[in-house]
Amino acid sequence: MSSEKNPITSLDIHEVMKHLPHRYPFLLVDRVLDYVAGDYLNAIKNITVNEPCFTGHFPHRPVMPGVLILEALAQATGILAFKTLNELPNESSLYYFVGIDKARFKKPVEPGDQVMLNVKLLKRKRTMWKFEAEALVNGEVVCAADLMCSKQDIV
Repeated sequence: MSSEKNPITSLDIHEVMKHLPHRYPFLLVDRVLDYVAGDYLNAIKNITVNEPCFTGHFPHRPVMPGVLILEALAQATGILAFKTLNELPNESSLYYFVGIDKARFKKPVEPGDQVMLNVKLLKRKRTMWKFEAEALVNGEVVCAADLMCSKQDIV
C-alpha cells in the first residue's frame, strides 16, 4: 500500500505499458525500479536472444544495436516525463525523441544481459525536456548520452 511517507516508486510491466504507447517488439522497458517525479528514474531492460534485432545483428554474435539502447533510455525518459506531469499517454499528443548529444558506447550488450536504464531530468522548458542518461550492465556503463524529448500535439 502507498502512503505519503512511503509512496510506491516502482512500476511493473502493466504500469509501464500504461505510461508508454510502445508495444512489442518496440517496448524496451521491462520494469521501473525507482523514480522521483521531476528528478530521476531507474528501470531495467532484460535482453533475450529471441528479440527480433538479433536475427540480423549479428547472426554469428548477437549484439544489441546502439540505437535500441538509446531508444530504451528515451522510453525511460518518457515514463519520467509522464510521472512528473502526473499524466498518461493519450491519443491527442506524443512525446517525441528529438535530440541526442554526447552519445558514447562503451561495451556491447548481448543476450542474457540486464540493462539498467538510469535517467535524470536536467531541464524542462515548456514542451522541451533534457535528460542525462546512462545504460549499465553489471554496474559498468555501456552507453551514455544526453537526450531531449518534446511533447507534441498530434494533428
